[in-house]
Parts: sequence; structure tokens; C-alpha cells
Amino acid sequence: MLHRLESELKIRGFSADTIKAYLFHNRKFDETLKKHPKEVTQREIKEYLGTLISQKRYSLASIALVRASLIFYHNEVLGKNIKIKAPKIPKTLPVVLTKEEVKRMILSATDPKHKLMIKLLYSSGLRLSELQKLKVNDLELSQHIGWVRKGKGQKDRMIILSEDLCRDLQKYITNENKYLFPGRDEDRPISVRQIQNIVTKIAKGAQINKNVHVHTLRHSFATHLLENGTDIRKIQVLLGHSNLNTTQIYTHISNKELKQVRSPLDEL
Repeated sequence: MLHRLESELKIRGFSADTIKAYLFHNRKFDETLKKHPKEVTQREIKEYLGTLISQKRYSLASIALVRASLIFYHNEVLGKNIKIKAPKIPKTLPVVLTKEEVKRMILSATDPKHKLMIKLLYSSGLRLSELQKLKVNDLELSQHIGWVRKGKGQKDRMIILSEDLCRDLQKYITNENKYLFPGRDEDRPISVRQIQNIVTKIAKGAQINKNVHVHTLRHSFATHLLENGTDIRKIQVLLGHSNLNTTQIYTHISNKELKQVRSPLDEL
């Protein structure tokens, strides 16, 4: 019956990644419960979520995704009225690199392709999936811009490219490739796991003692723009945030001005 879920998600314009996740979590639930979906109760869904927390050690963010997947299927497709509150996820400030640490990552990347990945993530604030799916014809190097096609929320948005990066890209790009970073099969992009491993390895090589992921460079991009005086609404557009509140988190991370405040103890 999951074909009905897949059809509904496609009709409503959900991204390929969201469709994949919703199908996966509903399939896992069905395999665990071994019961016809129409007969599943709210209590059984709740107990399943509880098991994922207590036995499988799922994070609250993961539980929120599983909950959303199951509720969408049972309410929107099967016509039930399941009401399970979303878990309250504690708000934590993302890890941000200093400008010096970003430089160290770029310098420590010995493979030209890997160096380009780091530069592009920091220059443009791309998400992992956006970097993975970026195509050669999405770039307008003469204008120092590029385009994310059908990013989060199925929206297109413009990204900025530094002059230095554009010069590197001109040397790297060949007209033979569809994707900027192709996989082993040149008609398909590099895998998400490969990109994650590349970034993690480069951060370790640069001796950065922080938990660095692909998104860390996106956070650093936004924070450094804010510290340079860029209007937060422009940062919102560049990041592709639909809500300004999401972008406001960077006002809490950016502490450049706070560091310049003199402690009253120094005035005694």
C-alpha cells in the first residue's frame, strides 16, 4: 500500500530525499508490527516511537522524522486522525569554524577536486545534497553566481561564487560531465557519504579539534557574512531559509562585537 503514500508525496511536491525517508520509515514500521496499516492504532505508533528511543537510541531529531513519516501516511493517505505530539528538540548552537580554520582546511586539501568542494561549500553556503546535485550548467562563472535547482522546499535559489573560486572552477570544469562532482558512473553524482568522508578527513588533516561536517561550512559561511555586516535578510535568501527565525540563530553565534566589550573588572 505504500505506493499510495509515494503518489501522494509526489503530487504534493515533496523532495526526492523526503519521499525516500518517508517510505523507508513506514516500511520499517510495517515490517516490525506485521499488521495491516489500516488496523494500526495510535497507541501502537506511540509504543513504536518509544521503543526507538529506549532500545534503538534514536535521537529526538530522528524520532521527529519517523513520527512525521508515520503520521503523514496514516492521516493523509489512510484517513485516520492520529495525534501524537512532536518531541521537543533542544536548541543547540551549531559548530562554526574561525576564518583561520577555514583557511587551514583549504590548504590541507591536497586533491584539487576536494579543495574545490571545501571552497564551494564555504563560498556559497550549500547544503550537502545541493553540492552533490550541482550541475556544470548551473554555474554562471562570468557573473560569479550559480543556481540551486529545486533545493529544500523545491525552490530555486541563487548562490554566490568568489572570484578565486571561479578561476579554479574554469580550470576544473570539462564539458563532458553533467555533474560538477560526478561519481564513478559519470552520469550520476558523487555519493553523499563520499562528500561527508572527504570533509571529515580534511578537517582532521587540518588538525581542527571540532566536530566538523559539511553543514559546518554552511554555518561558518552565514556567521562570517553576519560578522562582516551583511544584512540578515540577504543571508536568509542566500541560505534558502523560508523563515527569518531560522536565520536568526546566527545572531547568537556571531560574537565578534561581544568580544570587544570590556569587562567592568578591567575598569577597577
